[in-house]
Amino acid sequence: MDSKMRQIGIMKTTVDIPDDELKDAMRFTRARTKREAIVTAIADYNRRRRMAELTKRAGTCTDLMTVEELQHARGRE
Repeated sequence: MDSKMRQIGIMKTTVDIPDDELKDAMRFTRARTKREAIVTAIADYNRRRRMAELTKRAGTCTDLMTVEELQHARGRE
């Protein structure tokens, strides 16, 4: 089983999580299991960090068309 888990990217880990925090995570994520709550919380955290990184770059791309250029290209002037 362990070799199969490594092949599909699953890792077993023992972590000491405060009960109150885990209960809140289960309530907020509406998870049925502790595992589901933790996986959901980690995925949400990662999504938020990716979005934060993207917002740092907002407005820094000079290769994009302006709204006017796009409308002209679409023939909607």
